[in-house]
Amino acid sequence: MKNAFYAQSGGVTAVINASACGVIETARKHSNKIGTVYAGKNGIIGALTENLIDTSKESITDIKALKHTPSGGFGSCRYKMKSLETNKTEYERLIEVFKAHNICYFFYNGGGDSADTCLKVSQLSESMGYPIQAIHIPKTVDNDLPITDNSPGFGSVAKYIAVSTMEASFDVASMAATSTKIFVLEVMGRHAGWIASAGGLVDNSIPVVILFPEIGFDEKKFLDKVDKNVKEFGYCTIVVSEGTKWPDGRFLSEQNTHDDFGHAQLGGVAPIIAKLIKNALGYKYHWAVADYLQRAARHLASKSDVKQAYALGQAAVNMALEGKNSVMPAIIRTSNNPYTWKIGSGKLEDIANIEKTMLMNYISNDGFGITEACREYLQPLIEGEDYPPYKNGLPDYVVMKKLMADKKLPPFEV
Repeated sequence: MKNAFYAQSGGVTAVINASACGVIETARKHSNKIGTVYAGKNGIIGALTENLIDTSKESITDIKALKHTPSGGFGSCRYKMKSLETNKTEYERLIEVFKAHNICYFFYNGGGDSADTCLKVSQLSESMGYPIQAIHIPKTVDNDLPITDNSPGFGSVAKYIAVSTMEASFDVASMAATSTKIFVLEVMGRHAGWIASAGGLVDNSIPVVILFPEIGFDEKKFLDKVDKNVKEFGYCTIVVSEGTKWPDGRFLSEQNTHDDFGHAQLGGVAPIIAKLIKNALGYKYHWAVADYLQRAARHLASKSDVKQAYALGQAAVNMALEGKNSVMPAIIRTSNNPYTWKIGSGKLEDIANIEKTMLMNYISNDGFGITEACREYLQPLIEGEDYPPYKNGLPDYVVMKKLMADKKLPPFEV
């Protein structure tokens, strides 16, 4: 009986556990073909260190509850495995662990870097003569994966940012006559402005200025736009992507440090923008950083996002059982209105390390808003509510037992 391995990678989302639920529930329905589904404790590190969570020890009820629980139920990590040429030892260790536990199905739930790891595992398993069917399950709040119409996690973040932009704008509007006239909301998005674009979904009567990573920051043009909004509406809301850059390509908020994936560490662009406005125009301001709140807000998840996250986990298992390898199930949009979609797929070689940035026809001519085409794309992704059950006034989320499988190999240092 072949076993399976599932791992969560990178920044978690409000719906990544729905994909986990899709994988595990679907695998259990095919118990004649898939034995145990092991989950990596803290992502791919769990495979390298042979810390394998035996999901068969988790109850049917708890696995089902993953669908409405945010974050990574089995733990995630920011750990980028180097190239095969640079560090073949790690990949060989993965194969050794998989062989020791009779794991022939590898489901990796993450973004572009995870797709790259999945591709390399598939290639190495072939050269080492131990068959592994590697299936990548898309996940990223940044919505920057190619092939798929959108990435699970994004729709819920977009809903949270759209709602937060609207509610904060109502607050500022009510105080603007004698107090705050500027509110700045910093959102995630290093190279792609998809999350920031969600701020444009509010009613056109709300003056919102969006700063995208795709558009070089023009200070004078920006200040003129803000000043005009304040004079016309009495206030202005700014949604700024953490990856907003100066025209020369430097991040406004770069801290000269890097994360474990080698990406520039960003943060703090909201106060930079707020102070710039204060110094140039004199307007009183408040700012906030959505940070973890935007990706953890399962209480406000998009119904379509939850449904798609589960469907992609389910599809990954079905693809593996069909004998497919080195692929990623993807959302294929078939209609905007009404919104309809189906499951397709893409080859990992066409997905790994490729970022899908905002389409230029989705950004307004002045560079500070979204077009109608962008609104048509975004709107279906935030629609529908999928509230979790509540207990004592709080969401009733599940915590996995995380019972470990016995180790069979010598220790391995990561």
